[in-house]
Amino acid sequence: MQTERIKQARFRRDMRSRSKVFGRPERPRMVVFRSSRHIYVQIIDDMAGVTLASASTMSKSLRGGIKYGGNRNAAKAIGAAIAKQAMDVGIKAVCFDRNGYKYHGRIKDLADAAREAGLAF
Repeated sequence: MQTERIKQARFRRDMRSRSKVFGRPERPRMVVFRSSRHIYVQIIDDMAGVTLASASTMSKSLRGGIKYGGNRNAAKAIGAAIAKQAMDVGIKAVCFDRNGYKYHGRIKDLADAAREAGLAF
């Protein structure tokens, strides 16, 4: 039962932040999901309902360079990968949606790596 309450609390935090963050074509939303073993990130245009770019520790291109997907090193690699994909598509700025997670640890490392790779938010 403890984990169910934790999930519900994260969902409430997510809904509170999602009421303020909205992805537009000129500045799409970058949303992060993390599990204990993997981390996933997508860049979404909410007006069209389209995913423009995505990266995760499960993707075949990144799986070889990452030993374990649930640590901060993996988050840094995913942040750099999503920034590269965004630049290839022509996206230079995004709105960061942390999906109810604290801006700490893996989430912060992913965001910092994406900023270092040239993504503005």
